[in-house]
Amino acid sequence: MSTKAALVKLIVGAGKAAPAPPVGPALGSKGVKAIDFCKEFNARTAHYIPDTPIPVQIRVKPDRTFTFEMKSPPTTWLLKKAAGVTMGSGKPTKEIVGEISLKHVYEIAKIKKTDDRHKNTELQAIVGSVIGTARLMGINVVP
Repeated sequence: MSTKAALVKLIVGAGKAAPAPPVGPALGSKGVKAIDFCKEFNARTAHYIPDTPIPVQIRVKPDRTFTFEMKSPPTTWLLKKAAGVTMGSGKPTKEIVGEISLKHVYEIAKIKKTDDRHKNTELQAIVGSVIGTARLMGINVVP
């Protein structure tokens, strides 16, 4: 293994990490015992609704120890949950599949604001991004 930390990016269901694919092979190839990651990840995601998709970045150090950072669930998943739909429109802005209120948009934006990459971003900018994603998915935003 090189002297540089390896980065593994996965999306794992909250409380559902297991040594099976995709977690096991991704970490096993880096020399990490997947069960160690799974125990810690499942403990840290115990407060989420089970199976909520959680993007996670795992840094594997040369000595095979690791640290990981969890991000908020994907915006598209949060929008589908809020709108009560299983999938977005295949045709952006042409077909409306559901609708959400501006309150939902603000709640999603507040969740996204907890991510490190958004900590210096104005909430208003995140709201605009969430509205844009909703439109692309065919979800109407109503006052």
